[in-house]
Amino acid sequence: MKDLMQAVSIREPGAPEVLQPVTVPVPELGEFDVLVEVSAAGVNRPDILQRLGMYPVPADASPLPGLEVAGKVVARGKAASRWQEGDKVMALTHGGGYAEYCRVNENHCLAMPGSLSFTEAAAVPETFFTVWYNVFMRGDLRAGETLLVHGGSSGIGTTAIQIAKAKGARVVVTAGTDNKCRFCEELGADHAINYRTNDWEKEVTDLTSATGVDVVLDMVAGPYMQKNMNVLGRDGRYVIIAFLQGPKADLDMRQVLSKRLTITGSTLRPQTVAEKAAIAAEISQHVLPMLETGKVRPIIHATFPLVDARIAHELMESSSHMGKIVLQT
Repeated sequence: MKDLMQAVSIREPGAPEVLQPVTVPVPELGEFDVLVEVSAAGVNRPDILQRLGMYPVPADASPLPGLEVAGKVVARGKAASRWQEGDKVMALTHGGGYAEYCRVNENHCLAMPGSLSFTEAAAVPETFFTVWYNVFMRGDLRAGETLLVHGGSSGIGTTAIQIAKAKGARVVVTAGTDNKCRFCEELGADHAINYRTNDWEKEVTDLTSATGVDVVLDMVAGPYMQKNMNVLGRDGRYVIIAFLQGPKADLDMRQVLSKRLTITGSTLRPQTVAEKAAIAAEISQHVLPMLETGKVRPIIHATFPLVDARIAHELMESSSHMGKIVLQT
């Protein structure tokens, strides 16, 4: 095992140009960690926020960006027993994915389905963990219910569409172009609404005959918050996972009482080691079989060499992508 590796670091908070290739030590392992030789790493919105200095890095996390990887296990901590050297895994990382090697808690790894390439597998952990935890574990979406997803063509959106449909739900999404709307419908969305040209609140109300949706998955927030409460039905669950248009809004909360709404949400990084392991266990039980059979799949928009992380971030910030962006080592 070599002592040094190539990686991409954030020189200082700023534009994509602050991402720079560096040579750094290979991570040291904790007792329950495995070392993954990274073949591919997913790019996610939290990476952008971290680069901008808006997503604080926990004290025990790698300062390098990158929250999901796929590759082979090449070393184990002294108490790690779940995986053997050579096992192919896809993993939710505590940072450090933009590198040749990444340290990961053994319980945050998933067995890589034989049906997936390393590039496809690297697009699974962050988005699939986020969707399963928020839509199903927190939002309690059930067969026969209706899910509204904002940002339907994003990595989160494409994942939510597929898993929700596979679980027997009706799915309505919003997206920013007619092309993105068609893309979402081809993935299985029952209805896709162009929010730039249509009043999505009115359309959702009409589509549900004014009874409302059961769950909203919202990464926009800000001006969407009141509208989301308006379109939720009785006992609806409003799940917030990001604040692309801001965390504040002037809200009339009376509907929380009259419709018995639940407002919840989460972000993955602050979850404890045990909480992330519990999500991984749920994914292994409920979602890996779907990935194995191809019933759901990660949608890849573009791939770039690791050294071109700057270009990948520029693409993500343009919001022109449909699906996931992946770096290859």
